[in-house]
Amino acid sequence: MSSSLRRAPLAPGFGNGGVSHWHRAAGRPEPGPRLPGPRTADVCVVGAGYTGLWTAYYLKRARPGLRIIVLEREFAGFGASGRNGGWVLGEIAGSRERYAAEHGRPAAIALQRAMFGAVDEVARVAADEGVDAGLVKGGVLHVARNAAQRARLAALVDEAHNWGWTDADLVPLPAGERDDRLRVEGATGAAWSPHCARVQPAALVRGLAGAVRGLGVPIYEGTPVVRIDPRRAGVQAAAVTPFGTVTAEYVLRATEGFTAGLPGHRRDWLPMNSSMIVTTPLPDTTWKTIGWERRELLGDMAHYYMYAQRTADDRIAFGGRGRPYRYGSRIDEGGRTRPSTIDALWTALTAMFPAVAGEGRVAHAWSGVLGVPRDWCSTVVLDHATGLGHAGGYTGHGVATANLAGRTLRDLVLRHDTDLTALPWVDRRVRRWEPEPLRWLGVHAMYGLYRAADARESSSPSPSTSVLARVADRITGH
Repeated sequence: MSSSLRRAPLAPGFGNGGVSHWHRAAGRPEPGPRLPGPRTADVCVVGAGYTGLWTAYYLKRARPGLRIIVLEREFAGFGASGRNGGWVLGEIAGSRERYAAEHGRPAAIALQRAMFGAVDEVARVAADEGVDAGLVKGGVLHVARNAAQRARLAALVDEAHNWGWTDADLVPLPAGERDDRLRVEGATGAAWSPHCARVQPAALVRGLAGAVRGLGVPIYEGTPVVRIDPRRAGVQAAAVTPFGTVTAEYVLRATEGFTAGLPGHRRDWLPMNSSMIVTTPLPDTTWKTIGWERRELLGDMAHYYMYAQRTADDRIAFGGRGRPYRYGSRIDEGGRTRPSTIDALWTALTAMFPAVAGEGRVAHAWSGVLGVPRDWCSTVVLDHATGLGHAGGYTGHGVATANLAGRTLRDLVLRHDTDLTALPWVDRRVRRWEPEPLRWLGVHAMYGLYRAADARESSSPSPSTSVLARVADRITGH
């Protein structure tokens, strides 16, 4: 993002944090009933975000007699599920090369195809359950805005085709078609994929929570889990809370960016911070200048990348990295965002869409955390011996990936050998992040280098990716 920041104009009633525009628009819920005391279940799910709710949903659908309990520290969708950019994105949350190195190229391709299918599966369930979440499958548009970004975009398309994608999955767009879809200032190239849908994320998670409750699964909110114990010597696995312990044959952890708060898990996944702003509704005159009639999701090819959508009520929701990591894996739980981050996001938004500067205001800003494994590859794990399982590490691709993870955990719990349980992310073990201060130094060095690389590339006619970005990739194994 630019070092020359424009001061973001704030709308009357501007909100900062607490928790996101999505929840404010849908009506922020108060936590429901907490765990009333010790309970016994077949499956206990820790975390009522997308992963936990999809897992409970598919398990109960597959086996209605299962006793399932969901525990949530705040309220369903409090974390990334209610704060994200609303991308139901059908791309692997991780590196296909890393999956292929361990399990072979066909396995990595199978995971990608499963991710494509997850986009339509989310849409199917939302329709079947009557969840109105503003879901529109307009695909995703990746734009380049300088020579280096355009070269990376061309390489992205070529590499995807080398891995079995076709023009039906990802296609470069001529300048005329690009501008017919969406006019981004300074765009030098674009590619489009149909495998993405826009969604109002809080509405989706709330509807999913309602569907889970409708199946008879209790979601105990305001119930923090302070410890998870494995099965031992005939004693079942357990989720320990201040209000009682839930014992179960299986305890499934679905805590994503909040995982570091559990004892013994501080270095498992790094809680990476991402921030967003949303504009006031924009007038028709602005949209005639911008386009965006098909409601594609929008991303760029910068290292310090952005993500955006045109909302159902004609705002622009725009996100990117603000303060990427807080020392000691701490989390700003209320979602409050620093003024400098708000200004940086506004500067980036209006650089891409200058027409917004004269008509729009920032209505809300918020932040949230996503889970990042040390090798940046997501996992689904279930250990039948200990009764413990988990899924996550989605690196920002969680809306669709959590759906696939929930179906995969279902099959693992039920001991069904399926195409899903054969995918290369199943039972994948990842080394932990380094202790502090190395963790903090590494992450901040990485993003400092990415910002510098973007600045160099923006002022250079060279199509070569800045060496600074390559150094950043090496630091953290991105």
